[in-house]
Amino acid sequence: GIGTVGNPYRSAAVLCGACVAITFITSSITKNYSQVDKLWSIIPFIYAWIAVCDDRTLLMAVVATIWGVRLSWNFSRRGGFKFPKIWEGEEDYRWEILQQGGLSESLTNPVIWQLFNFGFISLYQNILLLLIATPSFVAYTVSTSESCQSSDINILDAIAALGVIFFIIVESIADNQQYTFQTEKYRLRNAGLQLSGAYKDGFCQSGLYAIVRKPNYTAEQSIWIGFYLFSIAATGSLWNWSGIGFVVLVLLFQGSGFFTEMITIGKYPKYKEYMQQVPLYVPNPFRKGKSTQKTGEETILLHTDKTKKVRGVTA
Repeated sequence: GIGTVGNPYRSAAVLCGACVAITFITSSITKNYSQVDKLWSIIPFIYAWIAVCDDRTLLMAVVATIWGVRLSWNFSRRGGFKFPKIWEGEEDYRWEILQQGGLSESLTNPVIWQLFNFGFISLYQNILLLLIATPSFVAYTVSTSESCQSSDINILDAIAALGVIFFIIVESIADNQQYTFQTEKYRLRNAGLQLSGAYKDGFCQSGLYAIVRKPNYTAEQSIWIGFYLFSIAATGSLWNWSGIGFVVLVLLFQGSGFFTEMITIGKYPKYKEYMQQVPLYVPNPFRKGKSTQKTGEETILLHTDKTKKVRGVTA
């Protein structure tokens, strides 16, 4: 049963609970609220390995590990990890803005902020990291349960694996383009040289960023939608409960993408024009005219002029 020692569901639940406690306590003590960010690229593939029981779940763990290793490397080169003091490292600049009332004045209250830290930053995000990996547990259940009809690895598994790898490559290209752009921009600025073109505008607009405004966010969402396909291959059904993971992830990116762009608008005036010309997540070659997306910039209080790196991209 689930309560049995060694059961993957129990092991995953215990690990998730431990991550919630550790990230909340550590962030409360250090005042660095990016502790979950340090786990973002690691914990999901650990969950996937916990569920390994056959060829399908092994394949799922391998592709999840490829995703995690690449994303961890990108996070590290942007200053996210600091050794040996792993609780240090760059903090997501958005937490500081939120804490100073950038979205709601109520978050300036220390008690409310700690409730937010526990409820959203530590609890919600850690549960999300478990949920996106749950297709592995669906595949595990199908493979090990006598009441379920197990299916051999099939063409849909291949499509899922290739799809995930494809979007890992896309995410890597997007991160590299952004990293190269930002590195050169700050090199020119620190050298006292005059900025021109996109460097003067302040944000990357070429490569994948000419297709969508947040190509790495697009890829990240697509990776976990692709990962869900493994559970379809296992069950033979288009929908199962593990789909909650990618749905919640996509919803999170809608909110975080909006908030990030409002900050970017305040830093770079020409970003509004860019928003009118380039879609946010989904490429649209037939798009014409101006965007009808509301900026809502009046709702954001900008408290920082400095650029801090965050996981994949800083606009």
